[in-house]
Amino acid sequence: MDVVPAELAGDVRLIFYSRGERAIADKPIFLTPEGRAKLEAELENLRTVRRAQVAERIHSAKEEGDIMENSAYDEAKNEQAFVEGRIMTIEQMLKNAVMIDATRASDSVGIGSYVTVMDRSEDDDEVFQIVGSAEADPTRGRISNESPVGRALLGKRVGEEVKVPIPDGVRYLKITEIR
Repeated sequence: MDVVPAELAGDVRLIFYSRGERAIADKPIFLTPEGRAKLEAELENLRTVRRAQVAERIHSAKEEGDIMENSAYDEAKNEQAFVEGRIMTIEQMLKNAVMIDATRASDSVGIGSYVTVMDRSEDDDEVFQIVGSAEADPTRGRISNESPVGRALLGKRVGEEVKVPIPDGVRYLKITEIR
């Protein structure tokens, strides 16, 4: 696990295969300490609780008789595949985790920064925290560094205005504070 200062985190490059596909194995996953803890808790729950539940469902479905036309068995096997796939995904994400050092003061926006912006067309300030895509939750003001707004804000300073293309035009955001 690497630790990257928040203002440099936006400069990390992705590795591409010759086919042009991006593999999760090659993609850095930017996480706050809270985000890492959530993923670790989910992984533990999947390994200890959900695996056992699914195994019990499979066992029960097998006891019902012929598994060839047993929808309960098919559902349980599909759930098992989902659980195992999610376990593999989380393990890979944690392996590639780049912890965000948001405690370091910075005068420019980076991953982990809290940014207050004023939209030209509105009177209210909006506060965003720039996070990695794994932790994005726009309803809680946590936007991905890969989102249009997140990309536009990265590296900018207080007083700068950014132009963000949106489906119905352009949004102009002026940065009023960075924490």
